[in-house]
Amino acid sequence: ALGVDDLRALAEAFDRAEADAARAVLLHGEGPSFCAGRDISGVDPATDDVAGYLDDTLAPLLRRMSAFPAPTFAAAHGACLGVGLGLLVATDVVFVADDARIGSPFAALGAALDSGGHALFVERLGTHATLDLIYTGRMLTGEEAVRAGLFSRVVPASEIQDATALAARRAAAGPTEAFRASKRIVTAIRDERLGLWEAMELENRAQAALARSDDYREGFAAFQEKRAPEFTGR
Repeated sequence: ALGVDDLRALAEAFDRAEADAARAVLLHGEGPSFCAGRDISGVDPATDDVAGYLDDTLAPLLRRMSAFPAPTFAAAHGACLGVGLGLLVATDVVFVADDARIGSPFAALGAALDSGGHALFVERLGTHATLDLIYTGRMLTGEEAVRAGLFSRVVPASEIQDATALAARRAAAGPTEAFRASKRIVTAIRDERLGLWEAMELENRAQAALARSDDYREGFAAFQEKRAPEFTGR
């Protein structure tokens, strides 16, 4: 479970990663869970600044993560709830362990699902299944979550860290500018609800810009010379 200081530390970590020009980021949890949500062990509801926590600390972090200018990966195991779910929503590629638990436990607290959970569930599951999870508090397994289209792929719990790290390393060695272009296009399709031709126009502009990059030229040269490309991220 994460407190305000933990969220600020995570935001600072993303700031450092961008300053270091990281070409990929891997987020994972230590211990039995990815993240069980907000640390409410010492929270007094009578004095809790809920709006300040959500608007001033959590939302800016999730926006920061979502806009990170390179591929981001998460290895999710055990409980992925509340804030933990939000961290996954804000990540590009999410591998979930088969033992993962995903859902909305907020009914037991008299609270509402937050951290972007409503948008994720309604978009991928529909309204009926979303409200079923919220009303009943039922947890999805990692396999159920991936089968429903919530996340990228399911991996045995014993392999989740290695599998996600391998994917992140491969992305870090890839054509970073091309990945950034695709990330911008996918985000625009999601947030602006673009249609086919609008999305294609973004693709065309991105491809024309990429044609001037070092990695584009290297990719074509490698293909023509029948060798593996060596991308530099530029």
